[in-house]
Amino acid sequence: MIIASNFKTNHNRATTKKFVNFINTQHFFSEVRIFPPFSAFDNFDLTPNIKVGAQNFYPTQNGSFTGEIGFDQLEEFDIDSVLIGHSERRHVLGESQEEICKKFDFAKSKECEIVYCVGEPKEIRELGSDAVMSYIWEQFDGIDIDYDELIVAYEPVWAIGTGLSATLEDIKEVLDNLRANIKAPLLYGGSVKVETTKDILEIENCDGVLVGTASWDMKDFAKMIEISDNL
Repeated sequence: MIIASNFKTNHNRATTKKFVNFINTQHFFSEVRIFPPFSAFDNFDLTPNIKVGAQNFYPTQNGSFTGEIGFDQLEEFDIDSVLIGHSERRHVLGESQEEICKKFDFAKSKECEIVYCVGEPKEIRELGSDAVMSYIWEQFDGIDIDYDELIVAYEPVWAIGTGLSATLEDIKEVLDNLRANIKAPLLYGGSVKVETTKDILEIENCDGVLVGTASWDMKDFAKMIEISDNL
């Protein structure tokens, strides 16, 4: 199981260090991923099952790209896990599929672990499961689904940060459809909470969760990892 926390624009360097060190000393067995803001990167001494990753990057080693972070900056902190395609990058910050593919290809060339996010907005969900899967498969255009370091996170857009979550049946249906063509681990994200973690992790073809708000408290995140360990 993979239990991942996306800090988004939350936590600073001091609170991230406290968070990471706390999780690191709990001796969990599950694979753990923590994605803090760039400014919170540090040289953490992590156990092998824990990685600190980047929420975003510009697809370059270095160069004249004002305000951007390239791999020179990531590699300084041994970052080799990245998020790509999150709905907030797509829908709030306007990243196109073409831009997302450039990031994917660059991260692949660096042999990074890629957590690739896909999901549908509310108006697509209301059209039914066929429309949902058609929309999701379009988000794989130009993406190497056979990449060995790929992890796919299904996050319905309408369930991110809203307190809403897809039903267990809806989650299973999408993950089953993805599994038919994708061998990579499949995560679910979308208002995951401590109290819903067990039920979600028990869904067939669910290999973990990518959590936002509910994971920002280190003790709650630890509870989620403990639930995974116990499964």
